[in-house]
Amino acid sequence: MDRVLSVELDAERYLAPFHARRLPVYRFDVVVLGSGVGGASAALAAAAAGSSVALIAKDELRETNTHYAQGGVAAVLGADDTFDLHVADTLQVGCGICDHDAVDRVVRGGPAAIERLTRWGTHFDRAGNGTLDLSREGGHSRHRIVHAGGAATGIAIQHALADSVVAHPDIATFKSTFAIDLISDATGRVIGVLCQTDRGELVAFSAAQVILATGGAGQLYRETTNPAIATGDGVAMAFRAGASMRDLEFFQFHPTCLYIAGAARVLISEIVRGAGGVLLDKNRVRFMREYHAQQELAPRDIVSRACFDRMVKTNDTSVYLDLSDLEKSPHELFPHISRICRYFGIDIAKDPIPVRPGAHYMIGGIAVDADGRTSVPGLWAVGECASSGLHGANRMGSNSLLEGLVLGTHAGERAAEDSRDFPLIPIDRHLRADRPNGSSDVRLGIHDMTYSLKSLMWRQMGIVRNGRMIRDAIEKIDFWARAVQQLATAEPRSWELLNMLTIAHLAALAADAREESRGAHFREDFAEVKDSWRAHTVLTPAGDGTRVRAVHIGRASVRDSVLAR
Repeated sequence: MDRVLSVELDAERYLAPFHARRLPVYRFDVVVLGSGVGGASAALAAAAAGSSVALIAKDELRETNTHYAQGGVAAVLGADDTFDLHVADTLQVGCGICDHDAVDRVVRGGPAAIERLTRWGTHFDRAGNGTLDLSREGGHSRHRIVHAGGAATGIAIQHALADSVVAHPDIATFKSTFAIDLISDATGRVIGVLCQTDRGELVAFSAAQVILATGGAGQLYRETTNPAIATGDGVAMAFRAGASMRDLEFFQFHPTCLYIAGAARVLISEIVRGAGGVLLDKNRVRFMREYHAQQELAPRDIVSRACFDRMVKTNDTSVYLDLSDLEKSPHELFPHISRICRYFGIDIAKDPIPVRPGAHYMIGGIAVDADGRTSVPGLWAVGECASSGLHGANRMGSNSLLEGLVLGTHAGERAAEDSRDFPLIPIDRHLRADRPNGSSDVRLGIHDMTYSLKSLMWRQMGIVRNGRMIRDAIEKIDFWARAVQQLATAEPRSWELLNMLTIAHLAALAADAREESRGAHFREDFAEVKDSWRAHTVLTPAGDGTRVRAVHIGRASVRDSVLAR
């Protein structure tokens, strides 16, 4: 029988104080938050369907998680591949809680998505005969990964999408604009977004439909492949607006991040292992044979735990990725990785690359239906911030860019349709939020507290967890969240930290509730997979419109919809 737990969580509805009467208001049919693959695809689709669209970016249009994606896009294009095989591989890696219909929709949309990207100017790598050069990654039974510049796929895709968005006459772009909160009407419907411009001015965007494509929250962790902007803002603001969350305990750790003490972590793409790279410990022992039959091409959760286990057993800060036996020169195959490693005196053709796992992808997120609708009217979500049912408990490599392209396009089209049925609702000019604006007696070290949170999450909500560690993390996060809410000044650094604390709190609650190990969620005190837990973890907020006062944790069958219809 499903369990429903109620947990106290007290948070302000709006992060920043404002009075709607004093806000400049921009009006559009559809507002999209985020300029990565999901957001750009949604914006282009909504504009093509006749909507006026605002695309709001936290940083530059090209500074996204998509930009840093190295692996590629999975699509059924090879003569020996089929849609059914790609679906089966995805379901297998997802450990029993994927939504079959979502997987099928995304997989079947792959070839058309690659065609769109090519038309928009993405130049994918090709073989000598002119056909697309397809590679293989962990969990895939066929060569189906298209890439550009070896491991520079994300850069190529992001540039093409950003150029297309800027060139479209019906899309207005607003870069370096911090989205603080979703604005709701008296019924709870989302009708706009409160933002701060790069000049520090508060503005409102009024919209018939709002699409969140704000990416993940890798900055929750000390070790991460994600850029600095990945603080989970969209997920947290959706929760404050009343949206249901799903499967936040599942956070994928990429097994191979370049590890140089003091340097930013750089992803070493899975296509390197797909080309023949092998993992060694400090004694130069190839260890993946001891952990899984697929060795280096096992699913990412298994490879990450194996790397972590080997680091502990050998008392080393990393393991090592060896490319010396590749058939072709790794410098030619992976020029981007070669350049980065050369900065640190590493010749990837002969020197093993020091690597360790890092937080990479937020598998859970805002619960959405097949069209991308959330449980809140007027609000949609796509890409990494959404839980579409594609990934289940463990994302298969290169399925995420595919998801953003296919479901982003679909959500943009549906949102444009709905914008014709639900015209703009004016923001109530009497709407206001009053909040304490810090304390003159107590100064918070936002940087120190952020680093403390990241370290706590790495230690206690990382690759290996247990109930004692999780519950201790919940207590600390709750204490920090109350302190920041009461004492921090109203500025982006504080808002980012509050968003991170919100997601960390929710993820830890979900992890504590799931008393089993499945996919990317591994608990050493419940190390087995349990059939009774073949379900989603759903978190539904409760509140009175001015505060989020509690969260209810429930379990829903993979066959059941968690969304209010």
